[in-house]
Amino acid sequence: MIKVHKNIDSQLLCDTIVSGMQENKAKRITVLDLRKISGAVTDFFVICSGDSNTQVEGIAESVRRSTSKILKEKPWHVEGKGNSEWVLLDYVNVVAHVFYRDIRNYYDLEDLWADAKRTDIPDEL
Repeated sequence: MIKVHKNIDSQLLCDTIVSGMQENKAKRITVLDLRKISGAVTDFFVICSGDSNTQVEGIAESVRRSTSKILKEKPWHVEGKGNSEWVLLDYVNVVAHVFYRDIRNYYDLEDLWADAKRTDIPDEL
């Protein structure tokens, strides 16, 4: 199946996703720039944590609202809404991962993609 996607700037999409995460007080936001990684399936991973399943769902919803309102963009695919321990929002060029904190530590995507350029966004006070 071929993914059909608007030609939206992946950096702008990434920044909008980060803003959506920050609106709902996401913790430990990390951006992995995969554009120079051979074989990477997307340009960016944006990863964050929530302190509860309710917050994880709220962060994911905030990301959806932000991308829809600002960029008129919807995720191509969403996974994990059922238990809200790891919600994945696939925008093709950018994939957002919203984790419950303990689940994030278990999967450790930052280590798995250690070759990517990493940017840690400071938690807002």
